[in-house]
Amino acid sequence: MPKSTSLSPFVKIARKVCPAVITIVVSKDLSKVEGFYFVPMGDQQMVMPKVNNSKGKTKIGGGSGFIISSDGYIFTCSHVVDDPDASYTVIVDPKHKYEAKVLAKDPLVDVAILKIEGKDLPCLEMGDSDNIELGEQVLAVGNPLGEFEDTVSGGIISGLSRKITAYGGTAMHETSLRGLIQTDAAINPGNSGGPLVDMEGEAIGINTAMVMGAQNLGFAIPINYGKKILEEVMAFGKIKRPFLGVRYVVLNAEISTANKLPVDYGALVVRETFGEPAVIKGTAADKAGLREYDIVLEFGGQKINQEKLLTDVLQECRIGEAVPMKVLREGKEIKLSVRLEERK
Repeated sequence: MPKSTSLSPFVKIARKVCPAVITIVVSKDLSKVEGFYFVPMGDQQMVMPKVNNSKGKTKIGGGSGFIISSDGYIFTCSHVVDDPDASYTVIVDPKHKYEAKVLAKDPLVDVAILKIEGKDLPCLEMGDSDNIELGEQVLAVGNPLGEFEDTVSGGIISGLSRKITAYGGTAMHETSLRGLIQTDAAINPGNSGGPLVDMEGEAIGINTAMVMGAQNLGFAIPINYGKKILEEVMAFGKIKRPFLGVRYVVLNAEISTANKLPVDYGALVVRETFGEPAVIKGTAADKAGLREYDIVLEFGGQKINQEKLLTDVLQECRIGEAVPMKVLREGKEIKLSVRLEERK
């Protein structure tokens, strides 16, 4: 029986989108394992690898991405390409593989830009993530586990401006992500970096995370975040972000009560255990006179709390801008001003 000539909209979108969705293979030079041996440990035996001194390329991870220009610019997630010592190979299709260069990555929003040397490559158009609506139909596309190419899942936009704590990358770093698109379209391991597209086949998000143990709960980074980073990379060759130069903990009622602090909001300037100084020498914070154990109550007139982190406000500021701060120091409120600088 012949197929109907009227194709589902999902079929048309998949045909348009899938050629531009790529697999990213993460490799590293590691010592070769030639076998295993047993070492007695009390009443048990531990299995140990036999390693020789020669090294070879070993796949250590992977993810998805999508081409956004015919000359080879690619969006993916920062956590997919977080290892500076690894090499990254982009597979467009079984016959076309390219070595990729990481041009820029921003862990704060989990976006990275790669570049491959190619011409007339299939690419996706980018939509406007500021204009999406709850209930809108979407497709998530990616290559889960690096094995199931062009996996397409349909769903709707379930929520906007979501906040999650995600764990990812080769070191499984913890990252707080905000402003995310929530979708019930299936996002699986290895889908990170693939596009979330609307019914016009335009990318409106970059798939970033799912909630383990929950069904139909995935998240994507709004594409407009990526657009802003791309503009900076095209203009300056890198991401330009204002840098304050402090390590801090955002206070809440529980932390403040446990440490007998006078306020339950703000950013407590404090070093990590056995870590680097709380105020990095020579930075904008140091020049402004911030000290360890200061509590930044307001930055640029905005109250700092767990809903509005110091990093959130910084992203809204410009390099060279003089920003007022309200600081609690030894029980007294003082006012400081910091002139933001670019991170060296």
